[in-house]
Amino acid sequence: MTRTEQLKPLNGAEGTSGGGSRGRWLALAVLVLAVLLVAVDATVLGLATPSLSEDLKPSGTQLLWIGDIYSFVIAGLLVSMGSLGDRIGRKKLLLTGATAFGAVSVLTACATTPEMMIVARALLGVAGATLMPSTLALIRNIFTDPRERSLAIGIWGATASAGAAVGPVVGGALLQHFYWGSVFLINLPVMAVLVVVGVKLLPESKNPVAGPWDLLSVALSLVGVIGVVYAVKEAATHGLTAEVAGAALGGAAALYAFVRRQFTLDAPLLDVRLFKDRGFSGAVVADLLTVFGLSGLLFFLSQFLQLVQGREPLEAGLAELPAAIGAVATGLLAGAWARRFSVRAVVAGGLGAIGLALAALTMVERTSGYPLLGASLLAVGIGAGFSFTVTADVILSSVPKEQAGAASAVSETAYELGAALGIALLGSIVTGVYQSFTAPAQVPPAVAEAAHDSLGGAVEAASSLDPQTAHALVTAAQDTFVEGLRLASGVSALVLLATAVAAWFLLKGQKLQDGTPAHP
Repeated sequence: MTRTEQLKPLNGAEGTSGGGSRGRWLALAVLVLAVLLVAVDATVLGLATPSLSEDLKPSGTQLLWIGDIYSFVIAGLLVSMGSLGDRIGRKKLLLTGATAFGAVSVLTACATTPEMMIVARALLGVAGATLMPSTLALIRNIFTDPRERSLAIGIWGATASAGAAVGPVVGGALLQHFYWGSVFLINLPVMAVLVVVGVKLLPESKNPVAGPWDLLSVALSLVGVIGVVYAVKEAATHGLTAEVAGAALGGAAALYAFVRRQFTLDAPLLDVRLFKDRGFSGAVVADLLTVFGLSGLLFFLSQFLQLVQGREPLEAGLAELPAAIGAVATGLLAGAWARRFSVRAVVAGGLGAIGLALAALTMVERTSGYPLLGASLLAVGIGAGFSFTVTADVILSSVPKEQAGAASAVSETAYELGAALGIALLGSIVTGVYQSFTAPAQVPPAVAEAAHDSLGGAVEAASSLDPQTAHALVTAAQDTFVEGLRLASGVSALVLLATAVAAWFLLKGQKLQDGTPAHP
């Protein structure tokens, strides 16, 4: 595909600033700023966790909540916010959400207790739920040509990956000189540019016949998703209790009622009939399980780099660059490759590459050199770039543009739900293994108890001991943490390889829109 073909004017492109090709691509440049905002925020948290732990002193459970409450809330609200954007206007919702995201970032940076940080991250989830569905829905409406849309989605995905690279590096540089809250304040300049420029460049779009926004469906969706995810998290951490069973049953009942209600509404919050499309359902499942396999592991990777291998924050951020580089490169190629070969070959191949890379991480040791880690991260990025870009294209291509907000919200809900479940389950595996480590006999009981809360807690607790005992305590904690990391890597690898096989069958015959015959 030549550059001229990529940028050719489209007849009937609705609401595009400038009315032609230049207006479409300028609008895309604004939309990717929103993606950058969310991607940077997601990646800096892991990098800031050691410093945050030292300052706020959260327990192991509180640390997991700080990590996954954002995903819990955003997963519960994405469908509702995507549908709201279809009704009131995606541009309006995007710019309002970006402003709120910036304001809550300040609150997050000023948190003084673990509880305050958890609340701030939850509010950030509310604001974040408005951003991603709006950006994808606007892309669906601005780019009506399938090939242009594939390229736009590739740029959208590549920017998310670039944000994942920029976040750790910029965050690491800030952490070298400032306190941990500074990593959240970097959202502000991006938000300011997005809002000021977006007001002028972004076209407004919405579903002209969307109908009223059903508040009962909003409540059922929120309660259902949060109830189920909370139950999974608590069951993984504390086992099956009456409270966990109650949350699971309540969440499942709310989701069942939500689905039933959508069939009865003239203007449903989510058209659940979309899931009858095998390509749509397969892409959603692939996204959910892929993020599940990645998120819990990557949440602990920054702790490994800093607290186990002793890297400075900036060095740790740079060490994670290969994943973003691989994702950026393949995200831009994914659409063309899916047309040349097949959708299922590109998606399944990408998922398989991630699975094999995660399997390689089961060999990591406390003293492992960087080549193993760097090569694995590069393979993860390459696979994710292929898979996520193509599945996003499949999901958006499967629905009329009037339903773009709801469809993109389903895609993002799968992503965030996978992240929440991954952090909950895989994070609980790491935490559970870690808490089983045996402290040296000479360590006082109070210090040993503090060391079992988290790896950051062990490093902090060891500072009160004599050097020899402190070294023995930290080494024991680090070895056990790495053991948990290896186990989580193995589970993640199995999930990704199984997902690759499932995607091969679920996406059979699926193609990206351009009239090219499907490859069996």
